[in-house]
Amino acid sequence: MSGPLEREVRLPHLRLAAQVWGHDKAPPLLVLHGWLDNAGSYARLAPLLAERCQVIALELPGHGHSDHLPPGMPYHFVDYVRAVLDAIDVLELQHFHLMGHSLGAGIASLVAAARPERVGRLLLIEGLGPIADDGLHTLRQFRDAMTSTATGRSLRSFPSVEMAISARTMASGLPADQARPIVERGLRKTDHGWYWRSDARVNRPSSIRLAEMQVRALLHGIESPTALLLARPDTPYLPGQRMRERADCVGDIVVTHMDGGHHLHLEHPQAVAAWANAHLDGHAA
Repeated sequence: MSGPLEREVRLPHLRLAAQVWGHDKAPPLLVLHGWLDNAGSYARLAPLLAERCQVIALELPGHGHSDHLPPGMPYHFVDYVRAVLDAIDVLELQHFHLMGHSLGAGIASLVAAARPERVGRLLLIEGLGPIADDGLHTLRQFRDAMTSTATGRSLRSFPSVEMAISARTMASGLPADQARPIVERGLRKTDHGWYWRSDARVNRPSSIRLAEMQVRALLHGIESPTALLLARPDTPYLPGQRMRERADCVGDIVVTHMDGGHHLHLEHPQAVAAWANAHLDGHAA
């Protein structure tokens, strides 16, 4: 199969980028990447799903080849949800399947809650709703965010793509072969070296998060048949008990565990494709 097509999604205030696999007459499957990732996150999985769906890997504002927000504009979780809702209108996706990983899974959860009549099946990898506030660190989180400046990550240069891959591996623990498609897509070349495309402001801490009870209230709005795939052992910020309690808020959900790390779709693309196809067929178990 040939490589993905590049596509622009022009919103009134922002230009988003996307990579597209598969035939335009196939049922659409919109896929959303994780924090500081990009469409390259789906480089291994999307071709396996493109035999049955048109896979549209949308890049979030400030990520990949999408525009950065204007100066002075912070990145808020709910604004990512709004951007995706605007994008599905521009793409004319009246009814589509939806997949997300990590941050993208949290966004996909709330997109499905906001537009239940438009989302067919919902597939979530390592995430169900956004990271929430339990109230224990609200004041510290708020103060830290109010005094935070961009980390400068996007200003760092590398002499080669391989050095950038090594840096991503050291920072995240993602093995080099899995990091490569994300890093290669996430770099821009200049006369002075390779730079990250992502907006440095994406690294700033959130000032205010939804409370856990609010997240659960929103999850009750998901009407789509849902499949949640979680890594085993648990990812530290996705504790098993909390994920079970959140899953209980979704009326029609099947939870599956798979041995591996946080980027299961890069680590085990064939197994994740089998899981996704079973759900799309209505045979998830």
